[in-house]
Amino acid sequence: MVSDAGQLYTMEGVAAGIIMLLTAYIVVSTTSIYTTGDTHIPDMQLEQLGSDVLAMMDTPNSVGGKNQLVEFVNENSGNDFKETFLKYCNARTSGDDDNLHMSANVTYRDVSHGNEIKEHQFVKPPNDGSWTGRESAVRVTRWVQLDYQNPPSRDPYGSRAQAVLVEVLLWRA
Repeated sequence: MVSDAGQLYTMEGVAAGIIMLLTAYIVVSTTSIYTTGDTHIPDMQLEQLGSDVLAMMDTPNSVGGKNQLVEFVNENSGNDFKETFLKYCNARTSGDDDNLHMSANVTYRDVSHGNEIKEHQFVKPPNDGSWTGRESAVRVTRWVQLDYQNPPSRDPYGSRAQAVLVEVLLWRA
C-alpha cells in the first residue's frame, strides 16, 4: 500500500534535485564569465617600452656626452626625435618592424606671457589614416632639464633654464 510518507520522500527528492541543478548551473556560469582583466597587459607593455625609450634617449652615451632628448628639444627637431624614438621602439630581435605610431607635445612655462603654461606640438600625428581614435594609445612622459642658452636658440621655449615635460602618445595601428 502507498502511504503519505512516500509522497514526502518524493517532494524531498525533487527539491534536492532542483538544488543540485541550480548549484551546478551557478558553478558553470561563474567559471565561464568572460573577464577583460588581460586586455590591459599589451597597453602596459607598450607604456613600459615607451618609458624605457625616453629614459634611454635622456641618458648621455658617455661621461660628459650628449643627451639626445635634450638636443632634440633644444633644437626643436621633432622629425629627428620621431625617427629616433620609433627606431628604438622597433628594435626587435626578429627583424620585423612593429607597426607603432606616435605624436608628441612639449609642455613648458612661458615667462614672457605672465608665466603661462603652454603646450607645443613637437611631433604631429600621422595623416595616413592610422589614427582613427579607436586605437588603444598610451601616454609616456619625461621631464627634461634645459640649460640657459645665450643667445637664445630654443623656439619656443625661451633662453632661461627650465624643466619641460615631453609627452608622447604611442599606439599600434
